[in-house]
Amino acid sequence: MFKGSIVAIVTPFRNGKVDEMKLRELIDFQIKNGTRGIVPCGTTGESATLTFDEHEKVIEVTIEQVNKRVPVIAGTGSNSTEEAIMLTKQAASAGADASLQVSPYYNRPTQGGLYRHFKAIAQSVKIPIILYNIAGRTGVNIEPETIARLAKDCKNIVAVKEASGNLDQMSRIKALCAPDFQLISGDDSLTLPVLSIGGIGIISVVANIVPADVANLVSAFEKGKIKKAQSLHYKLLPLIKAAFIETNPIPIKTAMGLLGMCEPGLRLPMCEMSADNLGKLRKVLKDYGLLE
Repeated sequence: MFKGSIVAIVTPFRNGKVDEMKLRELIDFQIKNGTRGIVPCGTTGESATLTFDEHEKVIEVTIEQVNKRVPVIAGTGSNSTEEAIMLTKQAASAGADASLQVSPYYNRPTQGGLYRHFKAIAQSVKIPIILYNIAGRTGVNIEPETIARLAKDCKNIVAVKEASGNLDQMSRIKALCAPDFQLISGDDSLTLPVLSIGGIGIISVVANIVPADVANLVSAFEKGKIKKAQSLHYKLLPLIKAAFIETNPIPIKTAMGLLGMCEPGLRLPMCEMSADNLGKLRKVLKDYGLLE
């Protein structure tokens, strides 16, 4: 069900409010260019600064616009278990194909607490759950043993988006879990290495602006065209580096503004890029052939 290039889509704003029409346009652009899944309300979608009503609406609009063409994996995680259950139930009721569950942030639970948190969410719905491991944002790593325990005990916990940056950890996850448990890269720069150890795709940030290239990289690897996949990996690398020159989603949304794809507006505490980094981003976009 989940494979290939899956975009962690931005939430476009206009005059401080969610721009629903632009979101619909961006979704169609993604699917037209080979994206095989849409993740609304993830980190890149600025979920942390959406109201509950906006969060629910963005997911509903995404499901409606996608219209079953590709899976919709709704970001419904929280550092409050009850809140995560509420958001996940809403998404499931709206017709989401799956839920992306970030590990609880700030309160830094133990591995036992993580297990109980994710198990409670999984038991509250029937849709598939994809764990999201990103200790750099949350302050706590989901250990491979905890992931394996959850995958064994909760049949609808089917995958992990791994953004630890640690290929050794990802290999341990593959070794500990059943063969059908899916490993998804959470770092654009590691898409090709993750595929090589048994990953099935990427939940991508840069796919917001170059969906075809990210999709083609995964597709080339799937078809055994390793040299083509490597070529796309190295082509994308400078763009990926620029997309994380400041905290995501500041650079990618700025790039989309420069390319006329959507308004670059962010919500505090996210703010505009520094002039120095903006200049670096412009140069990378020009070198890539995206900006004249």
